[in-house]
Amino acid sequence: MNAMAGGGSFVTFPALVFSGVPSINANVSSTVALFPGSFASAWAYRDEFSATEGLSVKALLPVSLAGGLVGALLLLFTPVHTFDVVVPWLLLLGTLAFAFGRQAGDALRRVVQIGPAALRVAQFLLSIYGGYFGGAVGLMMMAVWSLFGVRDIHSMNAAKTLLVGATNTIAVVCFIIAGTVWWTPALVMLAGGVAGGYGGARLGRRLNPTHIRIGITMVNTAMTVVFFLR
Repeated sequence: MNAMAGGGSFVTFPALVFSGVPSINANVSSTVALFPGSFASAWAYRDEFSATEGLSVKALLPVSLAGGLVGALLLLFTPVHTFDVVVPWLLLLGTLAFAFGRQAGDALRRVVQIGPAALRVAQFLLSIYGGYFGGAVGLMMMAVWSLFGVRDIHSMNAAKTLLVGATNTIAVVCFIIAGTVWWTPALVMLAGGVAGGYGGARLGRRLNPTHIRIGITMVNTAMTVVFFLR
């Protein structure tokens, strides 16, 4: 899911919660499990990095790392009961961003163009969200990049997988140091995440993107409803 479009945390996070892992530990363990898959996807997309239409991955990398650090620290200092209240709204935000983010980006692009400074600020804020929760953050990044004038979907996918992976890497370091990872389920999911991260990036080129997005949107919507009811 993450390699082809995004939304993998809408499966891993609920699976951990429903198996009895406390919500913050579930979010932490989900992040640890999925972050190597981002680099597997980035490797699969390596041929697409040659043309990012003015999008400087090197310039956005330190911004993404800084934002991921802030987001991870915010999560670690959030009380569990507060996070339980916030989670359904984070899932709703991620669901709406996944379902309508591209259309919103297209609509905004007709009236808004951003420069390099605004792009870095937006990337920093999105990386904070990525380090804190991260549902559909890759798609949010791509919507913002479109306001900067980037059009090539393949180059954006390549940059997205690398920068989301960088954001999660610094978060993972914080989570490991804090001792909040539940390692057994995290490692099982990590193995699947790496295989899916590489295989999904290769397979995604052959599948109908509309069908992929519809299926993932259905999963995201169902999980959001479940958490609101819960």
